[in-house]
Amino acid sequence: MKKVFGLFFVFALIISIMAACGPDDSGDATAEKAEGDTEKTEKPEKLIVWEDQDKGVALEDAAAKFEEEYGIKIEYVEYNITKMQENLALDGNTDNAPDVVTMSHDGVGPSVVKGYISPIEVNDDALSQYTDSSIDALTYEGKLYGLPKATETPVFIYNKDLLPEVPESMKEVYELSKEAAEDGNYGFLAIWDDFYHSHGIFHGFGSYVFGDDVMDIGLNNEQGVEAMEYINKWYEEGLFPSGIIGEKSNDQMNALFKEGKAFAVQNGPWAFKDYQDAGINLGIAPMPKLPNGENVGTFMGVKGWFVTNFSENKDWAQKFVEFITNEENAKKRYELTGEIPPLVSLIEDEQWVSENEGAAAVMEQSENAVPMPAVPEMAVVWDPMAEAVQTVVTGKAEPKAALDQSVELIKQNIETNHGGAN
Repeated sequence: MKKVFGLFFVFALIISIMAACGPDDSGDATAEKAEGDTEKTEKPEKLIVWEDQDKGVALEDAAAKFEEEYGIKIEYVEYNITKMQENLALDGNTDNAPDVVTMSHDGVGPSVVKGYISPIEVNDDALSQYTDSSIDALTYEGKLYGLPKATETPVFIYNKDLLPEVPESMKEVYELSKEAAEDGNYGFLAIWDDFYHSHGIFHGFGSYVFGDDVMDIGLNNEQGVEAMEYINKWYEEGLFPSGIIGEKSNDQMNALFKEGKAFAVQNGPWAFKDYQDAGINLGIAPMPKLPNGENVGTFMGVKGWFVTNFSENKDWAQKFVEFITNEENAKKRYELTGEIPPLVSLIEDEQWVSENEGAAAVMEQSENAVPMPAVPEMAVVWDPMAEAVQTVVTGKAEPKAALDQSVELIKQNIETNHGGAN
């Protein structure tokens, strides 16, 4: 009897060890999530989605279709997209916490560090719908955190009545701007004291924000100084008015362009409708090449949809993210909001490209654009670089000295706020 009991005990022990070595619950959940399988996950009555301000109209159609197909109601709230992290800090652990949130890709790094968003696993068929650069922009430290909603980058926007053809280079744009100045008007305008808009110049001349790590900053290298000298030339020669600097620079630029006192501006797709409503015979194209023959490497922003760590229904939240970003819903969103989805199928659709000049220009410019660094340290770059440009163009500092001071301040802030190199 003891022998039988002993054998039974050994057998039971072996079974328990085998069970312990087998796939655990978390592994099954990951595999399930990777396949988008929600069959074994309890279905919630609703999902809470945080949408961008004034963009809810684009969510309603997809939300209704999702509810019809899956029986889950989508309850959405609109917030300014730049305030999403602040709102997550306030409401993340409350009943108002979202399952899904929209955000610009430069918020990915900070949101991961703060624990706001969850990584997702999506199959290759779903990923292949989007451009590689847009997927890369939503990836942080090797993990994908969202799917693309829209892409944007500054382009060359011009008044066809004043500038019938797009110049091939910024050298030609410069010469035409000098001619316009002789008549008391302006030619091309840009708010280059805002580093989001001037980055394309710095990058095109060969400088860089972060190299191998965040303490490797190349904005004050020889090429960065050349870029600053190029920017300063536009102000120094009166081609940019003194009002286009500081907080109201964007308003000043837009006013001059809409009044027909400037023939072109550098701006993004968010400005298209405003210019069209002002009656401008609008033309939109990629940025002309710099005098050195290089492309203007504008910053590219990608807006995405993300699953939050506050959600108790992550599998279904991801299902909705995949659903709302599919080709059908992305195209519908573009029709309703003008937000340009980074879909490969649209770039390859010649008819669509010919009928959507602005979107096509953004997509083409995006091929030469640089995704804004999605690391938290990027937050301390903006103000010092704005200050550097402003001190140079107002004659308060030389380019090299201003950039050296800016880079030193950035490094100090990284050390203080983020602990140095990553």
